Amino acid sequence: MQLMPLLERLFPLGHSILRRDDVFSGSARTAAGEVTLIGTANRREVGIDDALQLAAAVLASTREHPQRPILMLVDTAGQRLSRRDELLGINAYFAHLARTLELARRRGARLVTLVYGEAVSGGFLSFGLMADQIYALAGAQIRVMDLRAMARVTKQPLDKLEALSRSSPVFAPGVDNYVRMGAVESVWQDDLAAALLAALARPAEGDRRRERGAERGGRTLACDVAAAVRAGEA
Repeated sequence: MQLMPLLERLFPLGHSILRRDDVFSGSARTAAGEVTLIGTANRREVGIDDALQLAAAVLASTREHPQRPILMLVDTAGQRLSRRDELLGINAYFAHLARTLELARRRGARLVTLVYGEAVSGGFLSFGLMADQIYALAGAQIRVMDLRAMARVTKQPLDKLEALSRSSPVFAPGVDNYVRMGAVESVWQDDLAAALLAALARPAEGDRRRERGAERGGRTLACDVAAAVRAGEA
C-alpha cells in the first residue's frame, strides 16, 4: 500500500507530515488523541541522514509531548549500503536512533510499529523493531536476513537453509512466520483506524515476544532458555 492512502485509512480525523525524500515525520489525530508519526516510504534504504532525521523527530516529540504515542510506519529495503555511510559509522547512527526511542519509552510514550510495505535488515532493526507492539498489513514483507545472505554468514548450504525454512519460521521470511515467532502481534485488515485505536488502548505488558512465540509454536526454546538463564541454570 502507498503511504498517502494508508494515512487516510489510519487517520480519518486528519494528519500532517513533513516529508524529505522518502523519510517523514509529523502528527495525526485519532479518537484517543494525537500521535506522533515517523517512518519511511517507497522501500527507502535507511542511511545516516535518515537515522538523524528520524531521531530528531523522536526527540522533539519526547521533549514537547513526552507521553504522546509514537507510530512508526515501515517500508524499507534495509540499510543503505554506501561507502560514505559505512565510513561515517552507520551502526552508531542506528544506535543513536534506537536510544532516542528507548528514551521516549522511558518517558511514557507507547511505541507502535506498522509494517505496510517491506521491513528488511538494518533498516527495520534501527527503528521499527524497537516498538512495544509490531503489526503488519496482510501484503507486507518482513525478513531480517535473506536466506542467501544467511548461507554466506553461517557457512551453511543454501539448500539446507531452504529446507529448514519450510519447517521452521525462524529461518523463513514473511509476515505469517513473524506472527508465529511472536515478533509481529497480528495482521491488520479492513478498518485500520479501529485496529490502531485497539493497539493504543492495550495495556503495556513489557516484551512478551518469547512467550508469544512459544504459545504460537514459532520459537519453541527461547522462553525456556531465558527462564533457565534467569534461574542460574545455564
